[in-house]
Formats: sequence, C-alpha cells, structure tokens
Amino acid sequence: MRSSQFTVAVHALAYLGWAAEAWSSELVTSEDLAASVNTHPVVVRRLLGSLREAGLVTSQPGPGGGWRLVRAPDAITLRDVYEAVADDALFAPPHRAPSHVCPIGRTVHRVIGRFCTEAERAMAERLGQFTIADTIDDVAEALDAHGMKGQCPPRLVSRRAGRKEIVTLA
Repeated sequence: MRSSQFTVAVHALAYLGWAAEAWSSELVTSEDLAASVNTHPVVVRRLLGSLREAGLVTSQPGPGGGWRLVRAPDAITLRDVYEAVADDALFAPPHRAPSHVCPIGRTVHRVIGRFCTEAERAMAERLGQFTIADTIDDVAEALDAHGMKGQCPPRLVSRRAGRKEIVTLA
C-alpha cells in the first residue's frame, strides 16, 4: 500500500523551515500546516508526533503554541524524514507464503528479498543527499520561475480576536 506520509512530512518540514526564516522562528499551528497540505489537522498532528519522536520538530502547547524545527533545514535530510515516518519496508513480502511444491515458489522470495534490500538501501542513501533546505530552495526556484519571486507561503489560518480568518503575507 502506498502512503503519502513521507511527502506530507517533507511538505510540513519545508513549511516550518520557511516560516522560521520568513516569520522569525514564529511557531506554526497544525491548522496552518493542514491548510497548506490540504488535509485535516489531526492527520498533520499525528505525523508531527512521529517527527517529534525522531527529534526533528518540537511543539509548544496551549494558546499561541505551535510547531517548529529542532534543527536547521540544512541539517535535516530526506532520509531522516523517511526513517521517521516509514511504517514498513518499502517492498513487503506477500501475506501468504508461496507454494513450496513449486521450485520457483521455494526460492524466489530469497532472490527478490536481496534485490529489494539493495534497492531500499540505495534509496535511503540517495535521500540522505538531500535536505529540507534543498526542498525549500527548489520551491523558491519554482516560485521564481512562475513570477512569484520572494513570496513566502501564506499564513493560511490566523487567530485574531478569537476567530479564524485567511490571511496572506507578502
């Protein structure tokens, strides 16, 4: 089964990294992150919990609270993120054992397992070569290419006078 946890986690961490620079380390709420990702805040909070356990983010509870990065964006690799949110092996064996009567069924999973282990190791190594800072830089480059140079992500949810409203920062 495919999971979007990795991509959502990278998205959230990039947002937190950008916010730290654009808003002087201001805390970001799970509602702001959820609005950017376009999902429910509970989904984001669960994911942030995994990232907190991995030492990538921290939170401040209560009114005015939120989330922030523990390390600088250039010190968080995509491998760190993957390892924080990956539930299972990328290539899982089937739920039912193959036939032991068939010669292929008796041996194929050892062979496939070796290939899959090598592929997972190569993927992890490659993810280790990219950081959240690289992600932020690539987003900025994409914004530049679309004529939106220098724009930071909008502050999607604001709590002013106890009500939510959509605001943007330029």
